[in-house]
Amino acid sequence: MNVTSKSYLYQHGTLGGLMQDLMEGTEQIGRLLAEGDTGIGTLAGSDGEVIILDGRIYHVDQTGDVRQLTGTEKTPYAAVTRFAANKHVSIYTETSSERVKEAILAQVSPNLFTAVKMRGVFSHMHVRVAPKQTKPYPKFVDIIDNQPEYQADDIAGTIVGFFTPQLFHGAAAAGFHWHFLSDDHCFAGHVLAFDLAAGEIELMELAEFRQHFPIDDADFLQREIDVAGIAKDIQVAE
Repeated sequence: MNVTSKSYLYQHGTLGGLMQDLMEGTEQIGRLLAEGDTGIGTLAGSDGEVIILDGRIYHVDQTGDVRQLTGTEKTPYAAVTRFAANKHVSIYTETSSERVKEAILAQVSPNLFTAVKMRGVFSHMHVRVAPKQTKPYPKFVDIIDNQPEYQADDIAGTIVGFFTPQLFHGAAAAGFHWHFLSDDHCFAGHVLAFDLAAGEIELMELAEFRQHFPIDDADFLQREIDVAGIAKDIQVAE
């Protein structure tokens, strides 16, 4: 296992806080590029899905429109790493997302964060995009019934995201949390399911988890998060 102390996941905010209703933007999304070039997140108000790929930041909104961000936009939750693969999995035949997960889990520790970058041709891709909310913010689980979903066939692109150990469920989503961006930058979203026709999966097991808190946000500082309830909400939402 080639895991060095230089490899780490850097996360601003917590998924548990976002799930509860702490959706205010508390950090400029571009500032996370100082900590990594690959990752995922959302914008203020849980506005859509963010994909950070090769040092560029992309965003898809609830209409399905994809654009590159300037970096000045605010985020309540995002996670990045400096991606350098230490394990690889090749897929040559049609493989479902569940089978892909099994193949990854056979290669990595269940007790380490693992960054995932999956490039290939997907015979089917199914994503959702969180709709932007305004104050007073609802709990995230209350908006998922109305979240738009999009599907595409025979699409080339990249999945990025992370595997989170069960121990850290709440800070992030235990298991896999992935976002997709097509090569033509016209289709993106939070991955619900897919079929991979062929592709290469790069994995990076991480030695550290660095959690950055929104210490200047009064709502975060004063709110007591319902840990048990949030853990269940994350399972429903993911």
